[in-house]
Amino acid sequence: MPNRQKKVLRQIMAENLRVLRLATHISQEELAELCGLHRTYISDIERCNRNVSIDNIERIANALHITASDLLRERKKLDEDS
Repeated sequence: MPNRQKKVLRQIMAENLRVLRLATHISQEELAELCGLHRTYISDIERCNRNVSIDNIERIANALHITASDLLRERKKLDEDS
């Protein structure tokens, strides 16, 4: 990636989780309940303060009806797509 620093996987997941959660119009608390996790755990993930286990990545992905790889895939910004 020339001229910009590559994001670490934790940042990618944090951003994806927030975008996908908001796209489904659910709160952190609602998502946490769907996953069987605590709301502060979801908040910590979204703020890049958690190192998430593979099991919890799967639980979150299932709750959002997506694949685990969708949570971890780096997305291009809209301005880069145009």
